[in-house]
Amino acid sequence: MGSNLILGIVIAIVVIAAIVYGVGFFIRNKNQEKLKALEDRKKALFDLPINDEIDEIKKMHLVGQSQDSFNKWQQKWEKLSTDKFPELESQIFEVENLNEAFRFVKAKEAIAKAQATMDDMEKEIDKVRQGFKELRESEERNSTKIQQALDVYEEMKKALRENGDQFGPALAEVQKQVKNVEGEFTQFITLNTSGDPMEAHNVLETAEKDTFELETLMRKIPDEYEKLHKTFPEQLEEITEGYQTLMDQGYVLPEPNFAEDIRHVHHRVESTLEDLEKVEISDVEAANVETAQEIDQLYDIMEKEIAAKQYVVKNRKALADSIDHATNNNRQLLIELDHTSQTYALNHNELARARGFQSQIEEISRRNDSVDPQLEAYEIPYSQAQSFYLEAFKILDDVESEQVEIDQAMRDLRKDEKAAQDKAEDLEFKLRNLKRFVEKQRLPGLPSDYLDSFYDVTDRLEELNDSLNRTRVDMEEVNEMVAVCEEDLNILTEKTHDMVDEAALTEQMMQHANRYRHSHTEVRASIERTLDLFNYEYRYKDALDEIGTALERVEPGAFKQIEDFYYENRQTFV
Repeated sequence: MGSNLILGIVIAIVVIAAIVYGVGFFIRNKNQEKLKALEDRKKALFDLPINDEIDEIKKMHLVGQSQDSFNKWQQKWEKLSTDKFPELESQIFEVENLNEAFRFVKAKEAIAKAQATMDDMEKEIDKVRQGFKELRESEERNSTKIQQALDVYEEMKKALRENGDQFGPALAEVQKQVKNVEGEFTQFITLNTSGDPMEAHNVLETAEKDTFELETLMRKIPDEYEKLHKTFPEQLEEITEGYQTLMDQGYVLPEPNFAEDIRHVHHRVESTLEDLEKVEISDVEAANVETAQEIDQLYDIMEKEIAAKQYVVKNRKALADSIDHATNNNRQLLIELDHTSQTYALNHNELARARGFQSQIEEISRRNDSVDPQLEAYEIPYSQAQSFYLEAFKILDDVESEQVEIDQAMRDLRKDEKAAQDKAEDLEFKLRNLKRFVEKQRLPGLPSDYLDSFYDVTDRLEELNDSLNRTRVDMEEVNEMVAVCEEDLNILTEKTHDMVDEAALTEQMMQHANRYRHSHTEVRASIERTLDLFNYEYRYKDALDEIGTALERVEPGAFKQIEDFYYENRQTFV
């Protein structure tokens, strides 16, 4: 029993020891893997070609700001090399010892510390390499930009060499500015080749700015000089010659200081050339715009006068003929108005309007009589005469339109009178036919309101005939009366047919109601009442309502049946 217990304890110890060894072996291997990763990262840092990069940059012979930047990054690298790398080596060596001694807790802390150191070193080295990279790229950028700017510079020198005459008085100043740009490039090249690319870059930016500004300037100058040297002088010479020709031909220009205006433009051109010599291109451009506008105005003045003369010469006789034509038309119109006014009332101020036309025509004639001798004596511009001609033709055209309108209105008076007479005769004929139609019905009598309407229509037709037979017929009044008579007759006609229909229907209803006279006392009473309304009071509508109501009470539907039969056979009843 005792030996078995001892054996069990021994076995347990062996098992526990095996487990502990196994766990220790596993942790040791894990730490070994982390050490391997640290070694690999350390080797990657050692293998970086930083020293080669430093040697390459040293060959650039940096100075000034660039050298200061290089020194800063080189010192950082040296500090990393002398301090951080040994520290990292020491930390890795410590991890190895701790791991071999199975001091895993201490080993874990040492690994974390070594990894942190590695992380910091990688970040710092990346910054150093980025700084070196920027120094190299600055040099490369400078090289590229200098080539672009130098290309433009060479083109400018070529333009001055081959086409210097296109710059006129500005040539000397442009050459001076080109020389200044050349000095800036020389300074840049000196800095760049002496090893200070960053400072050289600042100089290059100034040189580039000046180069492209000068390029823009040189593109503008030839065009502006062309205007001042050739275009404007040629135009002014043409204007001067044209002005002298117009003066020789007796033209009078509306601008009294035309010659002074030409001299003013000449002076502006000379003044602008002085600005061009100083290469004040903005002032030159603005002045040339104003000069071009003033030259255009001088051309316009002469061209308008030439065109105005052509118009005046072409229309001079036409205006005189138009005045005579309008005068004759108005004279004839006044005669016609006087004659017409003896027969018709003129309600639209026609006589006063025609006299107003005469005043307008006489005013135009008076002005024309004044303009003609002024043209002959070369005292007024042709454009002034043209303006008068255009105004005169407009007034004469308007006058003629109104003259035609009045003349047509007078002609229409005669047509309207004839139409009104025909209409009056037609209305009288219809009234007589209506009267005969009523008489034919042999009614016992006519209602007083109907007779009033009939006599009203008769009276209005008599008034219409009286108006048509006056010495001076007022056609507006006549046409109003015709419309009233026509409307009244239509109403009377409708009343007549309604009255006749009511009387005829009453008779039909009475005949039908007689069959109930002896059997229905109320029908007999209605028949008697209907006879009184029909024969003595002539109230045919009331009579129809009386007998129709009584009949409907004893024979529902009879009224509608009799009414439909009547209208279907109306021609046989009336």
